[in-house]
Amino acid sequence: MARKKIVFVIVEGPSDDTALGVMFNRLYDKNLVHVEITHGDITTRDWAATTNIASRIGDLVKHYAAENHFKSSDFQEVIHLVDTDGAFIPSTAIVEDQSCTEPFYTPTEIRTADPTLIRKRNDEKSSVLSRMVVLNNVWKIIPYHVYFFSSNLDHVLHNKQNSSDIEKEKDAYAFAKRYRDHLRDFLTFMCDSDFSVNGDYRKSWSFIMDGLHSLERHSNLCICLQPFKDTH
Repeated sequence: MARKKIVFVIVEGPSDDTALGVMFNRLYDKNLVHVEITHGDITTRDWAATTNIASRIGDLVKHYAAENHFKSSDFQEVIHLVDTDGAFIPSTAIVEDQSCTEPFYTPTEIRTADPTLIRKRNDEKSSVLSRMVVLNNVWKIIPYHVYFFSSNLDHVLHNKQNSSDIEKEKDAYAFAKRYRDHLRDFLTFMCDSDFSVNGDYRKSWSFIMDGLHSLERHSNLCICLQPFKDTH
């Protein structure tokens, strides 16, 4: 029997894994595919840059492969899920507010005690994401796509933008419990909601990069999930 192919899913944090890990595992035929989920927001690491992000993503996959004695041909694809965090908004939508100990997100602005720091972060993150969008493969041959949650995963899944870590984990467990045995309902929610950005992959990214869209509630994960709607 042929070895299972690996679908390697990169998410930003533990609550993302909690909410979506079980759903990705249920999408694929367990006899044919192993879904491996890892987390870490590599788009905002100090070393992340347009010149090295492709190799850094590849290194993440290679590290997992080396630990488990896999080669690049064992992978079916890499799916990367990221929060936009308002990275593409105009600088005028970053508003100084000394009462904010942490950046505070709304669909129209980011309020922060340090606008300069957020502008720098946005410049760096938007550049890195723009490079990731045009990647077709990592580790030479593995198909790669990156999908966004705007302004973050909690905004899309729970309609909350400024959740605490405790709230994130609580909501993630509730989401997984609600949909784990209702895959079709999950697919409908992700693909047919007001926040769903369907259609062409590159055009969906052009959309989220425009104006205030990277603060508003949108996701193009539906493009990844659409093929499963006919099989579940």
